[in-house]
Amino acid sequence: MSGGASVGLPDLVAMRVRPGAEVEIIEPGAATAPEGAFDVIWLRRTDAAAVAERLRGLGLRRLVAEALTAEETRPRATTHDAGVVVNLRGVNLNPGADPEDMVSARLWVEGNRVIGVWVRQLAAVRDLFEAIRRGQGPDSPGDFVASLALRLADRAEPTVTALNERIDALEEKILDDTKSVSRSELAAIRQEAIVLRRYMFPQRDALTTLQIEPLRWLGDRDRSRLREAADRVTRLAEELDAIRDRAQIVQEQLADRRAEAMNANMMLLSVVAAIFLPLGLITGLLGMNVGGMPGTTAPLAFWVVCGLLVLIAILQVVLFRRLNLLRTGGG
Repeated sequence: MSGGASVGLPDLVAMRVRPGAEVEIIEPGAATAPEGAFDVIWLRRTDAAAVAERLRGLGLRRLVAEALTAEETRPRATTHDAGVVVNLRGVNLNPGADPEDMVSARLWVEGNRVIGVWVRQLAAVRDLFEAIRRGQGPDSPGDFVASLALRLADRAEPTVTALNERIDALEEKILDDTKSVSRSELAAIRQEAIVLRRYMFPQRDALTTLQIEPLRWLGDRDRSRLREAADRVTRLAEELDAIRDRAQIVQEQLADRRAEAMNANMMLLSVVAAIFLPLGLITGLLGMNVGGMPGTTAPLAFWVVCGLLVLIAILQVVLFRRLNLLRTGGG
């Protein structure tokens, strides 16, 4: 990968990085990088057992090789002798994928080389390799990890911003009684925020752990860059926490709105039932087939009863209005 060679994610990338100089393609397992340079070997995990065996051929211990080829990984940083296993996660920006389907980048980092294993492509990794090709890449293995973590945060930020905008729109709708709020949209926002947050805080802890590890090949600048990356990830995680909390508040407000609408409907039904209760009682009494019923022979008795029922209904409506049981408008 020297000069203008294109940078991508083939099944195997092996290069020697000399800061400020041209990148040199090497054979995996070549002689140790000279002072001031470091090697980057990037492998695709097609078959876990075969890749683990290849990693062992590069001098990695079985435990490290198995960690790099595991099926499931969470962000972490674990030291082994003079090296460290670093697992990071980034948003899935591949076409047709869900951003919250986080993609892993597994790294073995030591003083003169970085060995990475990938399963699915990460845009942040492509960005980093492109920067290396232009001669603007990291200066050391520690700087490589920090640069990758910062690019992962850069790629995650638009996704978090989009979630903020979506929850903003729902909050505006919930404040306007004339607009409906999509429960499915709210559930989708909460789910995305929860899944992204699940990896952000462990990623922050992994970067913080690496920053404070007593590794001689980690310089002051490397630790400063790792601290900056951890701060960026912390900010994203806190934003996701806020989005999740805001979504919960919107959910509660939506439940309150539904409860208020149900209470209003129940109140209306209760008032209607209260109005017709005495009217039904009167008509029920007059409908009994027993002797002595008044007005059975009077030709105007039916209309007198109807007028009495209307008068009673009017009096009840007036009474309910004075008791504020019949509300008009939004009061």
